[in-house]
Amino acid sequence: MLVGLGNPGPRYEATRHNVGFDALDRLLRVSGGRWNASSDSFVAAEVFVFGRQVTLLRPLTFMNASGGPVAEFVESRRIDRQDVLVYYDDVALPLGSLRLRPRGSSGGHNGLASILETLGSTDVPRFRIGIRSAVEDADNAVDAVSSVPRDLAEFVLAPFSVEERPVVHEVLDRVVDATRVVLIDGMTTAMSRFNGAIDRGRD
Repeated sequence: MLVGLGNPGPRYEATRHNVGFDALDRLLRVSGGRWNASSDSFVAAEVFVFGRQVTLLRPLTFMNASGGPVAEFVESRRIDRQDVLVYYDDVALPLGSLRLRPRGSSGGHNGLASILETLGSTDVPRFRIGIRSAVEDADNAVDAVSSVPRDLAEFVLAPFSVEERPVVHEVLDRVVDATRVVLIDGMTTAMSRFNGAIDRGRD
């Protein structure tokens, strides 16, 4: 089961915090499928991605309550927690970087924290997509020590800049490639190949 995190509604489309939704939309497009199941709290699609049958799930709650819809679906389908891969934004990583991990804490991400709490386990694979600006603003909007924006809420709920959008599209393509490797060759192989920044010299 592949879960993309974000906030619902037009107000949040194409914002940094919704890059998990964008990743899932890209995977849905690759599958050639469409959303074919829904409730008040989620939309889902049963599709084939790279020859593997998977469920794509997009919670319709706000980010901080993502765990409810995920737990509802996991329990109804009796899905193992370790077979859930969560895609979400990470402000600690620069735009262009990816990090796959099979387990761990939430790292301060409220959406993932909600999922770990409702599933009662930290053994939930995750796919972190970097959203931090690659270039620090001249007005020192980015803290010099942490490189994390001081007004975090405003930053993550803002859209990507015009200059950043080509990188975002490239990153989402890379997310699709990494997902293929996860599904076919496993998490360990995908981690060794895709954890890190985009290598523009790679074919």
